Amino acid sequence: MKQEHPVATAATPLLSLTAIALDTETTSLDVNHARILEIGAIAILNGRLVPESHFASLVNPGAEIPRESVAIHGITDDAVKSAGSFAQVYKQYRGFAGAHVVLGYAVGFDLAMLRSEHERAGLAWKSPRFLDVLDLARSLRPDLPNFSLETLAAWLGIAVVDRHRALPDARLAAEVFLALLPRLRRNSIRTLAEAEDACRKSATSSGVAGWHEAAAPASSPVRVDSYPYRHRAKDVMSKPPVFAAPALNLREALALLVRRKVSSLFIAREKPGAPHGIVTERDILRAIDRDAAKAFTKPVKSIATFPLESVSHEDFLYIAFGRMRRKKYRHMGVIDADGELVGAITQRDLLRLQADEALAFADALGEAAGPAELAMVWRKLANAARSLLHEEVDPRDIAGIISGEVRSLTARAATLAETEVSAAFPKPKALRFAVMVLGSVGRGESLLALDQDNAIVFDAADEPEAEAWLLKLGQRMNAILDEVGVPLCKGGVMAGNPAWCKSAGQWRKQVAHWLSRAEPQDILNADIFFDALPVHGDHGLVDDLRRDAISAASRTMVFLQLMDMSAAKARPPVNWLGRFSLEEDGRMDLKMHGIMPIFSAARVLALRHALAEHSTAARLNALRGKPGVLEERIDGLLEAHQIILRAILQQQLADIEQGIPPSNRVDPKKLHAPEKAHLMWALKQVPLVRDMLGVPVA
Repeated sequence: MKQEHPVATAATPLLSLTAIALDTETTSLDVNHARILEIGAIAILNGRLVPESHFASLVNPGAEIPRESVAIHGITDDAVKSAGSFAQVYKQYRGFAGAHVVLGYAVGFDLAMLRSEHERAGLAWKSPRFLDVLDLARSLRPDLPNFSLETLAAWLGIAVVDRHRALPDARLAAEVFLALLPRLRRNSIRTLAEAEDACRKSATSSGVAGWHEAAAPASSPVRVDSYPYRHRAKDVMSKPPVFAAPALNLREALALLVRRKVSSLFIAREKPGAPHGIVTERDILRAIDRDAAKAFTKPVKSIATFPLESVSHEDFLYIAFGRMRRKKYRHMGVIDADGELVGAITQRDLLRLQADEALAFADALGEAAGPAELAMVWRKLANAARSLLHEEVDPRDIAGIISGEVRSLTARAATLAETEVSAAFPKPKALRFAVMVLGSVGRGESLLALDQDNAIVFDAADEPEAEAWLLKLGQRMNAILDEVGVPLCKGGVMAGNPAWCKSAGQWRKQVAHWLSRAEPQDILNADIFFDALPVHGDHGLVDDLRRDAISAASRTMVFLQLMDMSAAKARPPVNWLGRFSLEEDGRMDLKMHGIMPIFSAARVLALRHALAEHSTAARLNALRGKPGVLEERIDGLLEAHQIILRAILQQQLADIEQGIPPSNRVDPKKLHAPEKAHLMWALKQVPLVRDMLGVPVA
């Protein structure tokens, strides 16, 4: 298999796993004395079996093959007489397999045989990462009558052919593994590390003499240049942008470039709503080379590129850098929230940035053709977060990056879903709609314990027809996100649920209903809705709806008081002795008892003052100087928010490496003494929200 395919890490989704399915045929089942007669392997590339990419070779054991062994696999002494030695064949196999994950049925035996042959041949043995499909199946269906490969194949509806030869058995193991993936996903086993953990817990090989057992791999952060993850386009762009009138000739344009000391000019719009264009010094030089002196009299728009490629002024630089590298651009525009061109970024501006191209997610997500390709890109997120945390990047910025990629992922899933649904069911005429993300993704504060919070708003002449079509789109989008690695929301807050797919008018009635109620679920639903952010479709529908919802909430005093009390009721997990108050598993929920009171207080105060900011930090900072706001409390809450986010992210990364699904629950015993002290200080700041909200201590 070609080695340009990335080697899997702990966080690699099984859906996009690249691996080698392995099987061996041997002279017996005695690991200490048996010899390998055949090695067979077949490739799984990005979660798909690749039958044409395989390896199969007989091995000369240098010893007589027992008759009872020949009766099983049919490999005779004559068949292996001209085959290579183990050392020769294994070298060829290694060239095929590389460092990729190995999987197989009862693969602990095959690896133990390889280890024994290495020792016998005087070769150094290094165990690969591996998965045993037998152990995975046992973790899912411990009640099966037996766990033979034939039984597993029958359970999964897989045809069995040519058993007891290495390559066919390797292929059958691969087919069983791929058929297990949806079942594993439903049991929250989505990543390589989670599958390894499932194998360890149900390991068949435990206690089997000589069989190879898995070891938990150690992680080592990959260092990256964190600059493009801490700074945004607005921080480095050249401003104001230099414009040229469309009719300006090339001689005048060249003079303008020299005078303003820039390498490109933006072409002004000829009419409102028309796209901007761009012409670079290279464009002018190519025109002169092609047309000689005649080029100087041509209008600049004749050689300009339309439309101008641009990024948002709020985009992190890694997005701009990745897009320029992927699309081979040397210049890009920078636009503000209103879509107006406010600056320029050039490749020259970004030369100092050495971010790994693999970390430029947004464009790769946008070009993914299906769930497997989306998962390939998505699997890099945890490693990027690990590297950035190692570089001491502010965890709020890391959360912003993660949230941005969830938004990009959701947008791409919505695009794929819209294409699929439109192919089967005609899109209703005159339909306007938008997909929005809610809650922490909308606020820009997601970490790695993700699930889906999304919804749809629409405007259509025939609302029932539009809703039926959009529910299909939402359900397919939700399924794609679940396949890729963003699990379904247990509370059902998803666009495929009729409660979260409504017309603009229905949404306004829903918001009014929430504001008039005192039920905890209504407050929770309204809470996440106020963080809505559009990611696909007509963004204006979401912007208008959110603006109206904020305006209505700011005038509803009873609802705001209920939100005040809801935000202030949480108590930090610190006992009366000043120690961490832990639950039975030795952990504490730092979202529920740490960051939730802070972001809830920031949200309700932002609503009270009709502020449009999304993130907790932006809301708290925007409250400075507002009537009734105790400004001296803001700095403490901001720092506490940062410290608690860091503790949660550290725990999530450690859990991912161990195959534990990430959550917001932190084990303080895993923290160093200074980290414990900082976290204790941060949790003691949480009660400050009551002062901010003016809620008396109960």
